Amino acid sequence: MLKEILVIDDNPDIRLLVSNIFKEQNFVVRTAANYDQAVFEINKKIPDLAVVDIKLDRPDKDGIDLLKLIMQKEKSTPVIMISGHATVKIALDAIRLGAYEFIEKPFSKEKILNYVKRALESTELKKEKDFIENKLFHSFDLIGKSPEIIKVKKIIEKLSTSESRVLISGPTGSGKELVARKIHKNSPRSKKPFIIINAALLKEKKYERELFGEEFDDGNISFGALERANKGTLLIDEVSEIPFETQANVLRVLIDQKFKRLNGSNAINVNIRLISSTSKNLNELVEKNQFREDLFHRLNVMPIELVGLNNRTEDIPLLIEYFKEKLSELNGVQQPKIDINNDNFFTYNWPGNVRELRNLVERITILSSNETQANINRIIDDILSPSPLISDKGILEKSFEAPLKEARKYFEKEYLTKQLKKNHGNISKTADFIGMERSALHRKLKELGIKGIN
Repeated sequence: MLKEILVIDDNPDIRLLVSNIFKEQNFVVRTAANYDQAVFEINKKIPDLAVVDIKLDRPDKDGIDLLKLIMQKEKSTPVIMISGHATVKIALDAIRLGAYEFIEKPFSKEKILNYVKRALESTELKKEKDFIENKLFHSFDLIGKSPEIIKVKKIIEKLSTSESRVLISGPTGSGKELVARKIHKNSPRSKKPFIIINAALLKEKKYERELFGEEFDDGNISFGALERANKGTLLIDEVSEIPFETQANVLRVLIDQKFKRLNGSNAINVNIRLISSTSKNLNELVEKNQFREDLFHRLNVMPIELVGLNNRTEDIPLLIEYFKEKLSELNGVQQPKIDINNDNFFTYNWPGNVRELRNLVERITILSSNETQANINRIIDDILSPSPLISDKGILEKSFEAPLKEARKYFEKEYLTKQLKKNHGNISKTADFIGMERSALHRKLKELGIKGIN
């Protein structure tokens, strides 16, 4: 498909010259002779690339304003700014606001073509990478045979014909976004937008603008997440971080199914499925008056709870094999050899959960082409082996300070917990390994207060 370039310049000679240069290279060219025409062309259709002059016909509006408009509509569109009398500050401001390049007039045919081709190639490469990553991410599945994962899969299946709001809770990196995507993908809204807003990453004053959008005096509009997700699904990640006063406005949208943009006067009807996620206990926040109880009940129609990876260690070998295949495909390398029976995989605490395991497998996948198997094993051990100074320090200190009977209890509890994790919570295997009768092990676990490890 031919690439389309929008040329914006109030000088007819330059506009014609640049247009002819691009047409000779088989580009489709649109032009705008002034600011208002440019706004019309941008609103009509975002081009593959824009060449924008800084100084135009209006004293109160210039090319920088057009750059902002393009970036608002489509950040990935490369914009090349041109000018015959711009300052260094203007050039730096343009780059900071998202311009791909800044060219001073007069410029040669070769120079502008070089910039245009580089910009389009760079954009295509990024799109291809995003497509592959997006395709892989969308193809990621909930991998595991643990009871917790099987339960979550069944809930997702039941939700496929439902429009219910969902609240996904679980520790960081446990797969909350993946679950939300699966719910959307299996729903009648699957062909419609899936929009994510991460409440934990927003500054306090930006929540309402990000959610509801904003109307500006010059007629430009910044569309919020609610509007962009219309007819699709909106995931509010870390919903607990939304300020208390903004929560009331979110509740109103859920009740009325409509809202107004900031500085807007017209109500906008919206039809979305809302999924929320949190790594905090919303019940506790409600009790502390840090989260609205009425909003909590509106969000928590269908709760889904994800557990940490250290509570479903039997899934680790399956996840390693799965990520090896996916990440090798993404990075264009051979699958690494990873010893999935390495004890450290099962005794490590995994504070970053599945995300941390995925990152580890990706790191090994990238390094494996230049490293020996022994070095790969050493990397895994260095990352996952607990440091005695950190993990065992408290136990050692308690042991030395306690009577022998109590010190033995500390050691036995730590030892048996790690052995159970290594054997995926299987009592029989653990008993065989440590040389203990199964019934005796049951009694010992009860005595030490060790609950079943899944």
